[in-house]
Amino acid sequence: MTKGGMESVEVFTTEGKGRGLKAQKEFLPGDVIFAEPAYAAVVFDSLTHVICHTCFKRQERLHRCGQCKFAYYCDRTCQRAAWLNHKNECSAIKRHGKAPSENIRLAARILWKIEREGSGLSEGCLVSIDELQNHVDSFGEEEKKDLRTDVESFLEFWPPHCQQFGMQFISHIFGVINCNGFTLSDQRGLQAVGVGIFPNLCQANHDCWPNCTVVFNNGNHEAVRSMFHTQMRIELRALSKISPGDELTVSYVDFLNLSEERRKQLKKQYYFDCACEHCKKQLKDDLMLAVKGGESKPSADTVKEVIQFSKDTLEKINKARMEGLYHEVVKLCRDCLKKQEPVLGDTNIYLLRILSIASEVLSYLQMFEEAADYAKRMVDGYLKIYHPNNAQLGMAVMRAGVTHWHAGLIEAGHGLICKAYAILLITHGPSHPITKDLEAMRVQTEMELRLFQQNEFMYYKMREAALKNQKIQVMPEPSNENAPSLFHKKE
Repeated sequence: MTKGGMESVEVFTTEGKGRGLKAQKEFLPGDVIFAEPAYAAVVFDSLTHVICHTCFKRQERLHRCGQCKFAYYCDRTCQRAAWLNHKNECSAIKRHGKAPSENIRLAARILWKIEREGSGLSEGCLVSIDELQNHVDSFGEEEKKDLRTDVESFLEFWPPHCQQFGMQFISHIFGVINCNGFTLSDQRGLQAVGVGIFPNLCQANHDCWPNCTVVFNNGNHEAVRSMFHTQMRIELRALSKISPGDELTVSYVDFLNLSEERRKQLKKQYYFDCACEHCKKQLKDDLMLAVKGGESKPSADTVKEVIQFSKDTLEKINKARMEGLYHEVVKLCRDCLKKQEPVLGDTNIYLLRILSIASEVLSYLQMFEEAADYAKRMVDGYLKIYHPNNAQLGMAVMRAGVTHWHAGLIEAGHGLICKAYAILLITHGPSHPITKDLEAMRVQTEMELRLFQQNEFMYYKMREAALKNQKIQVMPEPSNENAPSLFHKKE
């Protein structure tokens, strides 16, 4: 079964896993298997005034909808593009007196689209909204309570003159949002800013070591002529060579967790038991639990004690980060590393988590040399654990490269930036804003490296002068959030 723009994939039914997607032709790493616009999408409640409601880009100055005073847009182009989906929402918000939560807004947008087009197959969709999984039968008591609250809030918001839907169908839509809502990120891919429904993407099954990745592309409305504009979409990209007939898989969770933890997370959030090769054989778990070897091999009790100390420290770190106490975070990281270093191996996830936090916070505090040392150790560990074309690995290597550059370690910095660029070319593609930023960094560090190799003294003199004349590029404030996960789960 193929559909407009989806000729290269086929929906099939798998034993025990339900529907899945398989390739109809060969793909190489970095190939776009398909691109899919959102069926419906909304900006998170907390960001409605700083993110464009059409392309989901973060902008300094946004135009506000003059009618509902709720929706914001980059410009008139984005506002015009939004009108079909915003028209009903606009009058409903005015009638209701305020905008409801993101879940209610997304359900309403889905149902207005069904009212306009019917609930059958939309153009370019392999499955209809009716056919998407809702997992309502698997909900626990707390989730059922949340569902009832959402349905009640929705019925208060939904205008009486619009098509009226049955309670069961409304519950189905909320169930679909709960387990199929895809996280949308800003144009730098660093912050989750919204949630959308992409029916074709929903058909891709999970694997902890997938052959595909999903990247969100905000589109481009900057060209003068609208024929050159591209719309907001997700892209399913190949991470490795895929042959015709191979199942296309993506990872719903970060691989940097023990197989047991990943399985628990998948069961809790997506209601299935992961039976992928990496979970069944617990592949890479030995690396993630590595301890020092040789004559100084620590006892099992010592390892247990250090891991517990690491867990306790991570809780204290989270609290300090929430309060913006970054010097306290650095102290906690240093104390924890002193305990960990004689006991845990270089790829132990508890060591890597502390190294990651320490390098990020020290970079923000402009203590770049110490940050670079931790970042290098973190990347060395990640390279042994992650798939070589993992997007999160690429982003971590990029951050480490920038930290090394700030520390004046130009050779190592350039090497890391080149490595990150090679990964992101596959995961994000050459036209993504992050890849373009990285390409500019790569060119700059290459020029600096040449100068450094010709005359080290002159390089440092010029660098010092340049940094005095321009404001040093401050690293972003450390975020308490993890990298945006694939699917958005309501907390």
